[in-house]
Amino acid sequence: MIKFYYHPSPNPAKIALFLEEAGLPYEMVPVDTRKGEQFKAEFLAINPNAKTPALTDGDVTVFDSNAILLYLAEKTGQFLPENTPKARGEMLSWLMFVATGIGPYCGQAVHFSRFAPEKIPYAINRYAREAERHWGIIDAQLGKHRYMLGDSYTLIDMSVWGWATRLGFAVGDAWVDMFPHVKRHLDEISARPAAQRAVALKDAFAFKTDFDDEARKFLFPQNAHLAGQAS
Repeated sequence: MIKFYYHPSPNPAKIALFLEEAGLPYEMVPVDTRKGEQFKAEFLAINPNAKTPALTDGDVTVFDSNAILLYLAEKTGQFLPENTPKARGEMLSWLMFVATGIGPYCGQAVHFSRFAPEKIPYAINRYAREAERHWGIIDAQLGKHRYMLGDSYTLIDMSVWGWATRLGFAVGDAWVDMFPHVKRHLDEISARPAAQRAVALKDAFAFKTDFDDEARKFLFPQNAHLAGQAS
């Protein structure tokens, strides 16, 4: 049985979507990051980076959402492009683009605009503009094709969808006009029954929603270093 370590955030959403689309049986294991459960020894043994999602499949352990998507796609033979070097090269390029561009820049845009203790205009502008630039590249690709790799729905679309569901939070409501092809893609995937089941997972457990001092301590442990310097 696959064990899927989940928190209701963009990266785990990708994996939930794949599991539901593929019809794979799995056990969802909640990891409440605002309570610090990602730092428990049993979870660190699965993902030493203390992030969700993570997945175990028998004696196999995989962490990082894009690695998990690729593992599941290759395990099942589903939601992959055609088996040619050209198609695989394109798939890997877009998968890593989401991993190294979309995710990190959206995450930093959210952090500096919404959670940083100091509102630093330079940082807010840098990460917001870089997030917008990366999404502009996705939008251009979706302007040429129905899906990221052409006419077929693949793991790349799932990877993009996970972050697109939070685009308003990352760059503001104007994204709908800025990226119309992303909006069309998001709406199409979100209407799929598997996507609706994936979204509903967030209600299966009572995850902490308060963003209090305890949550800040666990989500931003680096700030303890600043407190130490101040003292």
